[in-house]
Amino acid sequence: MLNLEFYKGKRVLVTGHTGFKGSWMCQVLKNAGAVVTGYSQTPPTTPALFDLAGVADGMTSVIGDIRDFDALKKCFDEAQPEIVLHLAAQPIVRDSYKDPRYTYETNVMGTVNILECVRLSSSVRSFLNVTTDKVYRNNEWEWGYRENEPLDGFDPYSNSKSCSELVTHSYKDSFFADGKVAISTARAGNVIGGGDFANDRIIPDCIRAAFDGRDIIVRNPHSTRPYQHVLEPVMAYLMIAQKQYEDGAFAGYYNVGPDECDCFRTGALVDLFCRTWGDGMKWINRYDGGPHEANFLKLDCSKLKTVFEWKPVWNLGSAVECTVEWSKCMHAGEDVAACMDRQIARFVSESAWIEQ
Repeated sequence: MLNLEFYKGKRVLVTGHTGFKGSWMCQVLKNAGAVVTGYSQTPPTTPALFDLAGVADGMTSVIGDIRDFDALKKCFDEAQPEIVLHLAAQPIVRDSYKDPRYTYETNVMGTVNILECVRLSSSVRSFLNVTTDKVYRNNEWEWGYRENEPLDGFDPYSNSKSCSELVTHSYKDSFFADGKVAISTARAGNVIGGGDFANDRIIPDCIRAAFDGRDIIVRNPHSTRPYQHVLEPVMAYLMIAQKQYEDGAFAGYYNVGPDECDCFRTGALVDLFCRTWGDGMKWINRYDGGPHEANFLKLDCSKLKTVFEWKPVWNLGSAVECTVEWSKCMHAGEDVAACMDRQIARFVSESAWIEQ
């Protein structure tokens, strides 16, 4: 069970804190009373959840590049973190085709840099590297990938995250075998939620179309993906980091994804969004060929369920509902941080494995 009270007063460093998932992570940690330091480049989108929700308030926000070891080490030395959550990444598949060198520098050497800081630190006890479901060699299987399947992402993004996993494995075996620092990776599927403004993601594209009063353009409606609300992996990451802090035997490699019922074809997901949004929203199929992306990909999360008695809290309907609620709140000029807090509180109250 995740006990959010555990994080009260804990010094936590979050890389990638200005991003979508990082912003939700920091909001949860601040609400739990953690002493949070973030290290990241400026928010990757305009607008950005980090700015709209005032996430920087109540934490230390350091703007820096994960590729800059000296700046990262300085942040480490000042923060003296006990727990490190590594979320910083170039996260977009299509962008990785446009700039593969930057993608590898960020996702691979960024991981080397953060692990080197952990190696040189005397304060860190728990480190979690957040990767992706795309790290697996994708055979377009009908069943979910397990943690012991071969790693070999196809596109530069997926492959760079596979490399990030291997870097973590090597550091764990080479430098942390004594158990003084518990090391894990978490491989999550596609996330949705309020405040994601990224390009080339289906739900942000739907929301932009809704705000503009136009039809949604869908470029690959037949691809199947596991979708979950962003709070699902965020809370799972915090659970893994807590449990391995308390007992290093929990360190390992974990899939974090929805149940099979929430592995949707993209077209079906957009149908669900249109029904939830209302106002006569509809979409158009404009398959563009595009660069290679997996058509079918899902995770087997049996390990996480067995080890921690974890299970998803919200189905995809609830996830889309909360995403639409947050987006309409923003569009109306209301307090989006308060909306985040309400959704965090609701998630915790509806979970069987989180206590405050």
